[in-house]
Amino acid sequence: MPGNGHPVSPDSEVSDDVGDIFSSRSVSEIQAVLGHLNKREADVTARLERLVASQRDFAREIGRLDITRAHLGAQVVTARAISNGVLADSASTARHLSAAVKRLDLEQSRVKATLDVVEQVAELKICVLGVVGSMGAPQDWEKAAGYISRASQIPKEILEGQFAEEIVPTAEVPDPPKVTLEAAAESLCGLFLREFEKAAKEADGANVTRFFKLFPLIGRPEVGLDVYGRYVCQGVSSRTRANSNAGVAGNQRKDGFFYANALTKLFEHIAQIVDGHGGLVERHYGAGSMVRVIERLQKEADIQGGLILDTWADERNVDRLLSDVKSYAFTFLVQSFLPQQRPGVTSRNTGSGGHEPGNGCYVAQDDEGAHLKDVDGLLTELMVILGRWSLFCRFLATKCRASVDHKSEGTAELPLSMPALLLESALQRKIGDRFLSLFSVMTTFFLRRSVEKAFQLDEQPPDLLLGLQKPLPSNPPYITSAVDDVMYIVDKVLQRSLATSQREVVASIIPSVGRVLGSDFVGMTQRKMRDECYPKAVVQGGLPPEDKIVSFLVLINNLDLAAEYLKRIVQSRRMSEMSSSSGTENTAPANALEDLFPFDRDALFVADSLKAMEQSFETKTSELLNDGIYVTFDRVIKPRLRPIVANAFRDIEYLIPADEGHGGHHPDGAGKDLQRSNVNDEEVDSLLVKQRFERSWDGLMTPIRRILTARNFDKLLSTTATYLNKVLERRIWSYHGRVNELGAVRLERDIANIVGVVVKSGGKYALRDAFTRSTQLCVAMTMEDDEWDDVENIGGIGAARATDKDDDGHDDDDDDEGRWSISREEILRARAMVVR
Repeated sequence: MPGNGHPVSPDSEVSDDVGDIFSSRSVSEIQAVLGHLNKREADVTARLERLVASQRDFAREIGRLDITRAHLGAQVVTARAISNGVLADSASTARHLSAAVKRLDLEQSRVKATLDVVEQVAELKICVLGVVGSMGAPQDWEKAAGYISRASQIPKEILEGQFAEEIVPTAEVPDPPKVTLEAAAESLCGLFLREFEKAAKEADGANVTRFFKLFPLIGRPEVGLDVYGRYVCQGVSSRTRANSNAGVAGNQRKDGFFYANALTKLFEHIAQIVDGHGGLVERHYGAGSMVRVIERLQKEADIQGGLILDTWADERNVDRLLSDVKSYAFTFLVQSFLPQQRPGVTSRNTGSGGHEPGNGCYVAQDDEGAHLKDVDGLLTELMVILGRWSLFCRFLATKCRASVDHKSEGTAELPLSMPALLLESALQRKIGDRFLSLFSVMTTFFLRRSVEKAFQLDEQPPDLLLGLQKPLPSNPPYITSAVDDVMYIVDKVLQRSLATSQREVVASIIPSVGRVLGSDFVGMTQRKMRDECYPKAVVQGGLPPEDKIVSFLVLINNLDLAAEYLKRIVQSRRMSEMSSSSGTENTAPANALEDLFPFDRDALFVADSLKAMEQSFETKTSELLNDGIYVTFDRVIKPRLRPIVANAFRDIEYLIPADEGHGGHHPDGAGKDLQRSNVNDEEVDSLLVKQRFERSWDGLMTPIRRILTARNFDKLLSTTATYLNKVLERRIWSYHGRVNELGAVRLERDIANIVGVVVKSGGKYALRDAFTRSTQLCVAMTMEDDEWDDVENIGGIGAARATDKDDDGHDDDDDDEGRWSISREEILRARAMVVR
C-alpha cells in the first residue's frame, strides 16, 4: 500500500522492493529490507489462511442450499401436478356455479318482485271490488272504509301502473282502480259527513264516534278533524250560553264572581274535551292530530271568552271606574309633602290626618272618586279571570307539546313555551291589550290609596311614656297602625299579582309596589319625622318634649319593622306552597313560583323582581333609619352624656397617698351617695363611679330601650358607645398631673366598670371594641418600669406589652402591636400624666 492509501499492483510492489534491495549500500540496509519483507510475508500468509478457513464454511453452506433446492424442486413439481390435475377442474366448476347462483338470485328477485306486484294488484282488485260491494246492498261503511285504507297502503306506482289498469277493472267495475277508489272515497266522505251531522243533531254519541273514526280510513283526516272541531265547538257554545242564561235567570249582579266562574266553566269544559278525547283522536288520526282540534277550540274560546269579558266590563262599569281611578288626585299625600301652611304643627295624638282641624277635606275625599271596596272587588274578580286564563294556557301548551313531541326524548326537560295558537289568539290579544293594563293601573291605585288611607287613620300606640314608674301598657314592638295596614295591603297586592301568573302583570306591579313604598310610605314617615315628631328642645339648652321623643322612636320602629315585614312577605311568596302540604323541608324555594310561572324563565324573572324590590326598599329605609338613629343620639342622648360622666367622676381624686392604700379615693363626704352599711371602704371606693354612672345610664337608656326594637337599640347603643369613648378619652386626658401610680390603677378600674355597664345594657361583648382607645390609655398609664424600658430600648408600640415569650423564646411583638389603637406619642403622653 502506498503512503496515500491507494492500492498498487503486486508487480510494482515487488519491483520497488527489489529496487530497494539493489539500492542498498550497506548490510544494515539490506537487513532492514529483509525484515520488512519477512513481515509482509507473514501478513500475506495469515490472510491466506483465513481465506482458506472461510472457504470451508462457505462450501458447507452452499451444500446445504443445494440440498434444500433439490427438495423444493420436488415440491414444485408436485404442486404443479396437483394444480393441473385437481384444482383446475374445481376452480372452473366454482366459477360456473357462482355465475349460476347469481343468475338464479337475479331471476328469484325478479320473480319475487313480480309476485309482489301481482299480490299487490290482486290486493288492489280485492279492495276495489270490496269497496264497491260493501257500498252496495250491504252498506257496510266500516268495511268499505277498511278496503280503502288497505288500498292506500299500495304504492302509487302500482296503483297508477298500466298492469293494474288492465287487470283490476271488471265488467262490474270498468274504471281504473284509482278513479274507482277516489270516487268511492269522495262518496263515503259525503255520506260520513251527513251521518256525523245527523248524529250530532240527535246527540247520538255512539254514531258520532263511529263515523268520526272512519274519516282517516278513507284518507280524509282533515275533514274529520274539522267536522269534529265544529261539533265540539257547538257543544262549548251551547254550554256557555246555558251558563249565561242561568245567570240571567238568577241575580248575577249580586254575585261578584259570576263572570269569573263563567269563564272558568268555559275553560274547564274545553280542558275536559281535550283531555278526554285526545286519546281517541291521537289513536285514530295519529300523533299531533289533536293540535288541529285545539286550534278550533281556541277560536271558539276566543269568541265565547271575549263575549264574557266584554259583558263583565259593561256590567261592572269598568270604563267609568277606570276613569275615576285615573282622575283621583291623592290630595292627602300631595298636601302632606307640601310645606306646612301653619307656623306651628301640633302633635298628632291619634295620627289621623282626617281628624285634625283644617284637614276636613281629607275626610270628604273618602266619598269622592273611586271607592276602595269597588276597586278591591273588581281586582279580585280580575285576578281570578287572569289566573284561570294562565292556567288554561299552561294546560293547552302542555297538551300541544305532548301531542307534537311525545316521541322525542328529553322533551319534558325543556322549558315550557306558549304555542303559536295561543300567542295569536284573539282572547290573548284582548287580555294583553286591555285587561293586563287595567289590572296594573287599578292595582297601583289600590295600593297607593290604601297607603294614603292608612296614614289618614294612623294611630300611635297608646300611653307610651319614657318614665319607668309604671310598665308600658301594650306589648312590643311599638309601631303605628299604618305599618300593619300598609304591609297587609302590600302582601295582598303581591299575592293577587302572583296569582294571575302573568309575567307582564308582575313586571308592572312589583316595581310599582317598590315605588309606592319608597316614595309614599318612606316619604310620609320622613315628613312626620321632620315636621311633626322631630325631637327639638323647646328652650335653648333643654331637652325635647317627651311626647316628641316617644313619637320619633315609634317612627324609627316603623322603618325597621316595615323592612322586616316586607322581607318576610317576599320570602313567603317565594317559598314553596307545596312543601307545607307535603311536609317536606328540602323543597326548593322557587317551586311555588315555577308552579305559578311555568313558561321559559318567568319564575326566575319574578324571583329577581321580588328580590330587587325588597333590596330597594331596605336601602331607602336604612338610610332614613340611620338618620333617625343619629338624630335620637344627637338630640336626646348626647346632651346628657357629658353631665352623666361628669357626675360619675364628681369629687373623685386620683392622687392617692401611699399610706392610704385603697382608701382615700374620694374626699370626705364624697361617698355619701352609697349605702355604706356592711360595705368596707375599699369596696365603696371601687364602686362609687360605677354606681353613679350606672344609675344615670339606666335612667337615660332603659326608657329608650323599652320602646325601640332590638336592632334599632343596638344601632343607637353602638353610636352612643363610640361617642362615650371620646368623652372618656377626654376625661382621662384631663387628669394630667392629677393622678399617681395608685390612682392610675383606680382610674383604669373605673373606666373598665363604665365599659362593663354599657356592655351589660347592650348584651353584646363586641361593644367593648368601641372603648379600645380609652382602655389602652389606662393600660399605658399603669405600665411597669420594665415595660417602659422595653419601649425605650426597642422603640416599638408592640414591645410595650410584649414581655411574654412564646414557646421558642422569641418576643411576640407583631401580635401585640396589632392590638394597639393609640400611637407611640400617645403612650408617652399617657405615661407623662402619672405623677411618680
